[in-house]
Amino acid sequence: MPQHKSTKKRLRQSLEARLRNRGYRTVLRTALKGVTVEASTVTAAVSAADLAVKRGIIHPNKAARLKSRMMKRHNAVNA
Repeated sequence: MPQHKSTKKRLRQSLEARLRNRGYRTVLRTALKGVTVEASTVTAAVSAADLAVKRGIIHPNKAARLKSRMMKRHNAVNA
């Protein structure tokens, strides 16, 4: 366990951020799994990916890769 006051605070902050980030990551994964033929599910997944990037949870290139693969699958089904 941390001894210094600043280290204790940093531990507190990191635990809170971890819980917050886990929620956003869960929403993203659920949205990606829920992508179907409907355009509304694709839109929700794209929004979740963009939000995760904005919050710093995933890298922007990873979001672009996820969205690209998702759109490729979506367009193949709708073609």
